[in-house]
Amino acid sequence: MANNLGLAVKPVTETPAEEIERVKAWINTEEYKELNFKREALVIAPPHACQPLGAELVAHAFEGSLPFVHGSQGCASYYRSTLNRHFREPAPAVSDAMTEDGAVFGGQNNLHEGLENAIALYKPKMVPIFTSCMPEIIGDDLTAFLKNARNKGIVPADMPTPYANTPSFNGSHVHGYDAMLLSILQTLTDGKKVEGRCTGKINLIPGFDANTGNFREYKRIFEAFGVPYTILGDISEVFDSPLDGTYRIYPGGTKLDDAADSINGKATINLGPFSATKTYAWLKDNYAGKHAAIPMPLGIAKTDAFLMKIAEISGKPVPESLKAERGRAVDAMTDAHQYIHGKKFALYGDPDQLLGYVSFLLEMGAVPYHILCSKGSKKVEKEIQALLNTSMYGQQGKIYMGKDLWHMRSLLMTDPVDAIIGDTHGKFIARDAKIPLFRFGFPIMDRVNLHRYPIIGYQGVINMVTTICNKFIEIVDETCEDRFFEMMR
Repeated sequence: MANNLGLAVKPVTETPAEEIERVKAWINTEEYKELNFKREALVIAPPHACQPLGAELVAHAFEGSLPFVHGSQGCASYYRSTLNRHFREPAPAVSDAMTEDGAVFGGQNNLHEGLENAIALYKPKMVPIFTSCMPEIIGDDLTAFLKNARNKGIVPADMPTPYANTPSFNGSHVHGYDAMLLSILQTLTDGKKVEGRCTGKINLIPGFDANTGNFREYKRIFEAFGVPYTILGDISEVFDSPLDGTYRIYPGGTKLDDAADSINGKATINLGPFSATKTYAWLKDNYAGKHAAIPMPLGIAKTDAFLMKIAEISGKPVPESLKAERGRAVDAMTDAHQYIHGKKFALYGDPDQLLGYVSFLLEMGAVPYHILCSKGSKKVEKEIQALLNTSMYGQQGKIYMGKDLWHMRSLLMTDPVDAIIGDTHGKFIARDAKIPLFRFGFPIMDRVNLHRYPIIGYQGVINMVTTICNKFIEIVDETCEDRFFEMMR
């Protein structure tokens, strides 16, 4: 055999069909699972993103804020496209496009030129800056670079430029979110604390949460209480603003003045404490008022705790409207429990969300069976285990910290469950295991508008119950014999 140049071409060796079938069957065995769980140097399909993506999400969440990536253009495109695909909305951000020369000589020139152009073209009120791998590896000094930029007049004296070191090669999107939020709050509140002043507001830190419906639900709950509040990092208008024919670069976000004055707030509630550990530690030492770190309000018990905390801090009783809403949620659970009771679930996601999923499933009499977290910790594991220990339905639960979705596949194929909860990336293993995937979390790229449906609060309970139970009913309808195809399920 020869190609157009007359050179001999080595034939490609084809793998026999029998061998392909043998390997396909083998990767579903206990033998393969044992080998799979022994690997150390390789990660396959980790269910988390990198630090800069989390930093970009929270950078979008403030008024007039233009996220600025100090690093390569390709990295910036990844963060933006992932947010685009999840929200199906623009994620306007800029990059200083570091290339090979920046890797050799440092990225100060890129940063200065990029800032000058971005400020002139897009007229932001704030430019949060965060890094990708390249400047972290070569050790760029952002403190010095930004000081030089101000000295040269590139950045206006009154423009906030918080920055965070967010190397992609460690941590996850959760850590990047935390680092960027901390820098934003440190920058905006600098010199704003006034002894004896109280805004009367409750500050809310929602943690890494890419569900805009959740943010709207938080607002609705505070408004039902009649309690003034400031959400520190509000993405709701940013990523679900109305389509009215006018494009706005900065459609929403927490007002910068409100964020600056948050240091004088009446209290601060940190939801999802594993999402903002550094921010909350700093805030406790610097913010006025009371401080509380409680779980995300997923499920009845955790929503109860959230409302009781607001009542405790504000001195106002839980509104009757929310009590009635609780009753409707419990009624919805009671009406549907038979379709989920006793079913086994595999779960994966961020620590705070996993705690919420486990709590919700236990309340429904379902079994959180395989619980996997790629970037968890011993503390996270202990909290999940403590939650499992509270219920007879949690006794079979097994927790896997620091594992990936290829580990999860082995678990599903050797120790099956009825369904899996996680983001879009779980669709491949769900298909192999022939079970439904319930898409909660981030990113969700193969379905539309799920980020608009809250899963927190009592309304979130109803949404989750409805989604999960109706799918199980659909499966029965799709697979039953004609004589069992009933109007009533």
